[in-house]
Amino acid sequence: MKSYEDLLNELSDLCGIIPEYWDIFGNRHTACQHTKKSILRAMNLDIDSAEAIENEINVRTTGNWKSLTDPVIVRSVNDRPALIPVYIPVIDGEESGLTLRLELEDEKGQKDLSVIPVEVAVVSDQKWIDGIKYVKIELPLPDNKEIGYYSANITCSGKNLDINGSSRIIIAPDACYMPAELENGKTWGLVVNLYSIRSGLNWGVGDFGDLKRIIDWASGLNGGFVGINPLHATANKRPYDISPYSPISRLYKNFIYLNMEDIPEIKELGDKVKTQPEKISELNNALLLDYEKAAAIKNSVLIQAFEHFYDRHYMMNSDRAKDFASYISKEGRCLDLFAAYMALSMEFAAPGAEPDVSRWQDWPEDYKNPMSPAVDNYVKKNEKEILFYKYIQWLIDVQMEDISKNARMPVGIYHDLAIGSVSGGSDIWSAQDEIALGIDVGAPPDDFNPNGQNWGFPPFIPERLKQTGYDFLIRTIKKNMNYCGAIRIDHALGMFRLFWIPEGMSASEGAYVRYPTEDILRIIALESVRNRTIVIAEDLGTLAENVRETLFRFRMLSYRLLYFERNYPDPSFTPPDKYPETAICSVTTHDLPTINGWWTGRDIDAKKDLGISNDDASEKDMRQRDKSLLINALQSHGIIAPGFDFNLAEVMPPELRLSIYEYLARTPCKLMAVSLDDAIGALDQQNMPGIANTYPSWRQRSVKSLEEFISDKWFYELKEMCKKHNR
Repeated sequence: MKSYEDLLNELSDLCGIIPEYWDIFGNRHTACQHTKKSILRAMNLDIDSAEAIENEINVRTTGNWKSLTDPVIVRSVNDRPALIPVYIPVIDGEESGLTLRLELEDEKGQKDLSVIPVEVAVVSDQKWIDGIKYVKIELPLPDNKEIGYYSANITCSGKNLDINGSSRIIIAPDACYMPAELENGKTWGLVVNLYSIRSGLNWGVGDFGDLKRIIDWASGLNGGFVGINPLHATANKRPYDISPYSPISRLYKNFIYLNMEDIPEIKELGDKVKTQPEKISELNNALLLDYEKAAAIKNSVLIQAFEHFYDRHYMMNSDRAKDFASYISKEGRCLDLFAAYMALSMEFAAPGAEPDVSRWQDWPEDYKNPMSPAVDNYVKKNEKEILFYKYIQWLIDVQMEDISKNARMPVGIYHDLAIGSVSGGSDIWSAQDEIALGIDVGAPPDDFNPNGQNWGFPPFIPERLKQTGYDFLIRTIKKNMNYCGAIRIDHALGMFRLFWIPEGMSASEGAYVRYPTEDILRIIALESVRNRTIVIAEDLGTLAENVRETLFRFRMLSYRLLYFERNYPDPSFTPPDKYPETAICSVTTHDLPTINGWWTGRDIDAKKDLGISNDDASEKDMRQRDKSLLINALQSHGIIAPGFDFNLAEVMPPELRLSIYEYLARTPCKLMAVSLDDAIGALDQQNMPGIANTYPSWRQRSVKSLEEFISDKWFYELKEMCKKHNR
């Protein structure tokens, strides 16, 4: 008789809870029983008794055997033949004469039909369940299936047996897309925080009009791409709901990025539009971005535009209305739920807060379930209000498509996909039965944050991902690959394992949970090839075994930062020729110091002022060492002349900035990302991880306006330098 603890450990292993891990300092951490219990309960499992746990174990070891087949099966397009498992009960009198009928339908409705006598199939496994013998056979799919998604209906019939099962079959490539220009070549691009851009045309926040101008300009510099922060929808409320990495939805985008001057209804209205020019001017002159005010101004104008569209187009069924209807039809249920969420958020928001988004957990009970009669009735009674939110997303889609089509670059827009969505948002409301509520995702203690990190959003339950055919994952990947030539997957390590932190516990008490890595990577590869999108895997942090080798196998670009590329345990900088080819290289990210801030120690001073650094003197000594090592690296490769005294340069001179990027330009990495903040001399990093109130994370405006930096000669020197190194 197994003890409760033994059964708990067995169930934990079946559910993917990793019993121990080694942190970046070489310390071993073991998941305690309390952590395991909290995680299992968040997975909606009954662990109140040994008998209950035994039942949960039984479900997980016999479930598929009783369902004829698996809910989802992912196979390589190069599998010959591609086999799918079928589980058949062996009933007396049915030893022969059983037939299997496989009906396979692709996304276009085309069908293949196979009928196979069971006796010719090869048994690969067997199991006794409740006194009945089950056999597992491998059923071959029809040959030469193209990559894509298929629905399979399987029937096993005989004299005394007639059972049915269904599965989603995913046929995927073995590697992600890579454009022909980069198969044996490399390029460079500019990475910008779009919200931070100051220009003479935007309304206090960088927008799609600015992005279009930047792409045209960078293209003229022979740049291959322009990278931008995630555009995901957020609540636009300080201090916690402005981070592009803490969205309410990863399926839909933030309306603050709309180029208001480019909306047809606003052009049609002309002088009739009330745009509040004084407030726009105030926003443009502010040192920091004010999300609430920018969102409020744009929202008020969008309401005017929508009213005009509704009267003059929607009700008249104009050609423009037909385009809108086509968009709504294409988006389907996803858009319905997002728009309903947005309308309900306004309905239940605090009085006088406009625009605002409220957490669905704070709504009246009847509205917490998106499938409830109350939600259905609300949608029917508030059709126009919900249509408004669909209209906004349509405007965003149209502007993004226009920018993408006109991006004359080998890659184009390099988009960023956040690792998750906040618990009170639209994504979680619409898919809450797939989510581990009561859990936050984060990271264990490391040299980046010795206390660990809690990122404040819940994870998907791995088992539920499979049971739903990876539907939400597929929709998320598809939507975020629209109109972009490259996508960066934030915290790509989460495709292997995610660090789960139960509510009320510290990050140090969390545990890793395994994910179906091979399936996830194949789905991303499938969408990458279909959308012709390069995939960049942000592989920084505490790495599990073989992570980078697996990402390389799927041709996902590694993410290499100058700051971290060292000849460990020697702290000297890695030579350019030792960087991997299948990678993107850069100096820094939004979470780290700009090269100018790093050089001056601005980040060290900021952390001391914020109370998150205890020994700034030691850090400054180490920084001086690193500056010396960087100069040595540049000199050893003939990039700067011997004898350069870096102590004389309190502020990094522009020519040294260029030299550092020349160091990266010499690497074989397919992509090199140049940070706009680095290029224009910004001192402060965009985000100070874990600090929302006392540091202006995500609010800093660019230190030079768009009009100023596009005429900066530094970029033309960058162009010539990149050309010299075949970028």
